[in-house]
Amino acid sequence: MSTNLLERFEQTIIPLLDDAYTLARHLLRDEHDAQDVVQEAYLRAWRFFGTFHGGDERAWLLTIVRHSCYTSRRRSRDATHVSYDEEHHGVEAGARYAADTLAVTDSERGSIDAALDRLPREFREVLVLREIEELSYKDIARITGVPVGTVMSRIARARERLRKVLKRTA
Repeated sequence: MSTNLLERFEQTIIPLLDDAYTLARHLLRDEHDAQDVVQEAYLRAWRFFGTFHGGDERAWLLTIVRHSCYTSRRRSRDATHVSYDEEHHGVEAGARYAADTLAVTDSERGSIDAALDRLPREFREVLVLREIEELSYKDIARITGVPVGTVMSRIARARERLRKVLKRTA
């Protein structure tokens, strides 16, 4: 492929890596599987980038990631697996954080992630796309392949279910 195409890919698609990983991690519930699927999705994106004729690159890529998650043949690893994330758990040199503040933040994040994991996949994906990725209803509809009205109702139901799950665990 041409150098111009490679430059366009690097400028438009590569910066979306975090968004792709966030969606995959929430859909697959496993960071290692998510990493594998994102790699696969980026290979697919590169393979078909020459046929992409403009539009919203982010929605296009997240559609590929979503499809890659659903077609992945990998089995989910043990849900109790916890890994150490240097960026999340580590403290920069010279930075001073109160231990209780970090504990509350980690606790809240853990509760929300656990509650999200308990939602059905179609609710989890629309919440991640709307609340974490901050996509429009129209973009979510395009990514998931359902009408905007369905996206809106799924988000409303997902928020209600999430609220109930969080109340039970509080």
